[in-house]
Amino acid sequence: MFLTIGSGAGGTGDAILRAMFEARKRVFVDLLGWDVPVLADRYEIDQFDDPHATYLVLSDAAGNHLGSARLLETTRPHILDTLFPELCEGAIPRSAAIREITRFCLDPRQNARQRRRTRDTLVHALAAHALETGLTGYTGVAETGWLQQILAFGWDCEPLGLPHRSGQTMLGALSIAVTPDTPALLRRAGIVPDAVLSAADARHAA
Repeated sequence: MFLTIGSGAGGTGDAILRAMFEARKRVFVDLLGWDVPVLADRYEIDQFDDPHATYLVLSDAAGNHLGSARLLETTRPHILDTLFPELCEGAIPRSAAIREITRFCLDPRQNARQRRRTRDTLVHALAAHALETGLTGYTGVAETGWLQQILAFGWDCEPLGLPHRSGQTMLGALSIAVTPDTPALLRRAGIVPDAVLSAADARHAA
């Protein structure tokens, strides 16, 4: 797998990000039926896809999207504080060293085994990104089924409050602390990544 770390400043002008926005439309709109904006009947893009957003994108050597996640600064408007503040029993975590994980997306064209491998690799990429950039952790909002999976990944993760109903879905918020021990904790819980090369290596391989 190849990892690209990009920013919202690239928009749909970047091929890797275009593939990610297309995959997000397939997953969140076509598959899950979310009522979210779609650009040109092709890309799932909302108000948080601005120049301050950071994207971690896993792809194959041909540039096909495998999995991705969007990171939002918690000192700026983000999903937890803007859309679901009621999910936090206490103060919403805000820090220059904390990002919110959103749009965690596994491409549905993969089979179940491939999606598991992509999921585990993306989780490790998030931990590595935090350690490499000085982040201390993440927050997130998730449907309760996915929330339970995240809590079981083995890392230092805890709910921020009780789940609340949103339409037909139960949502909860969580906080994840990332330390140098996190990669080992993930592996101990069975979250084992594939080898990952940088986007520059992907261009070389092509």
